[in-house]
Amino acid sequence: MQIAVFDSGLGGMTVLHDLMKRMPDEDYIYYADTAHVPYGPKPKEDVRKYIFESMDFIVQQGVKAIVIACNTATSVAVQSLREKYKDLPIIGMEPAVKPALEKKSQPGRRVFVTATALTLREEKLHNLIAKLDGENIVDLLPLPGLVELAEKFSFEEKMVRPYLEEVFAPYHLSDYDAIVLGCTHFPFFKDTFRKILPPEMAIIDGNIGTIKNLQHQLKKRNALGGGSGQVVYYNSSIRLEDGDMLEQYKGLLKRLDSLEI
Repeated sequence: MQIAVFDSGLGGMTVLHDLMKRMPDEDYIYYADTAHVPYGPKPKEDVRKYIFESMDFIVQQGVKAIVIACNTATSVAVQSLREKYKDLPIIGMEPAVKPALEKKSQPGRRVFVTATALTLREEKLHNLIAKLDGENIVDLLPLPGLVELAEKFSFEEKMVRPYLEEVFAPYHLSDYDAIVLGCTHFPFFKDTFRKILPPEMAIIDGNIGTIKNLQHQLKKRNALGGGSGQVVYYNSSIRLEDGDMLEQYKGLLKRLDSLEI
C-alpha cells in the first residue's frame, strides 16, 4: 500500500522529496489541491471543507498512512481528520519551534517563525510557542508571497530576493539565531534565504521530525516498506500522467536535490 502526501499545492513536494530519500522502500501518492491553493488567506471553515473533500478521495485510493504536508492544513484540521479516520495514521506538520529555540547561542538572541497567515493565527501554534518560549524571543512573520511564487514555479533569485529583502527590512537580522520555515513551500527558496540571511543563522524546517513520526507509526503497525519509490501524482482528484505538469513536478524534485543547504 502507498503513503499519501497531501498539500494545497506544490509545497508538499519538499516533504515528498525527503520521504523518498529517507524511505526509498515505499510507494507514494502525491495529492495537490491546486483547485483551492493557497489555503493561507482563506476562511478556516472553507479550508476545512477542501481538506475533507481531498481526504475522502485519498482514502479511496487505498493508503496505509497520510502525511498532511501542509502546516496550514495541519493546524486547522488534523485532529478532526484523526477522529474521522481512526484506523489510519495521519501525520501532521508542525513549525519546528523547539529545534529553533535550541539554536539560541546567548541571551538576547531571537528566532523567526515564518508561515502562512492562517497558520500564524491558529491557537495550536500560539499554544506551542507559549509552552516553549519562556523568554518571548519568537517573532512571527507571514510570507504569503513565497507561496504565490512557488505555485507559479518562480524560484529565480531575481524574483524572490526583492520580496524577502522587503519583508526582512524592519528587522535587525544580526539579532537572530534561527529561522523556522513553517510552510512546506518555503524550503524551495533555501538558496535565496541563505544569501540574504547572516551565515550563522540556522534555517530549520519540520520535515525530518515529520518523517520520524511517520516511521514510528508504521513500525508500530508492522507496515514499513513493501514499495520501490514509485509516485502517483494527483492534482485535485485528476491523475497526472503524461504531460507538462507531471514533468514540472518531477523537475521540482531535481531542484530540491540541488538545495542541500
